[in-house]
Amino acid sequence: MVLSDRDIRREIASGNIVINPLDEGDIQPASVDLHLAEEVLVFHNRPEGYVDVRADPAGLTRIDLLPEKGPRLLHPGEFLLGGTVEDIHVPAHLVARLEGKSSLGRIGLIIHSTAGFVDPGWQGKLTLELGNISRLPITLYRNMKIGQLSFLRLTSPAERLYGDPALGSRYQGQMGATASRSHLDYQNDLAD
Repeated sequence: MVLSDRDIRREIASGNIVINPLDEGDIQPASVDLHLAEEVLVFHNRPEGYVDVRADPAGLTRIDLLPEKGPRLLHPGEFLLGGTVEDIHVPAHLVARLEGKSSLGRIGLIIHSTAGFVDPGWQGKLTLELGNISRLPITLYRNMKIGQLSFLRLTSPAERLYGDPALGSRYQGQMGATASRSHLDYQNDLAD
């Protein structure tokens, strides 16, 4: 069951959902608008010509800041990682879904390729997978409305929350755009 604006406000007022900062105008009928933070991770070309998911991605990206005034262009086919301005905390009895703004999707801007699911227990700023699938550059601005978060009630509260050491949660508490940590899945394979 998706939470309505009334239920979202109630969960925020009780401290179950934390969205900081939050402007009342960002609460929509069944979601909350999120904004693009100033820091993005821009991908470099690799000398070997590919990305090995088993290798540490250090050096794959560089930190870049969106201009204080004016846009940064996201070119056709370009992909970068951004983050939300908002720090999000999801309680044990809810799960959240990250989706793009339809107005941005209609011009070819995608904000996630696969990472749209926010587990119960999540705490931190969300990383956005920003891509341009149009034929023209798209402008990105600091603090622009970039996506929306909806909340769904679970059938019962989760027993183990995201961040539980037994789950190996890799992104708990991230405070900005965070590169992939998929290489950690292969640490034991590489040690053999």
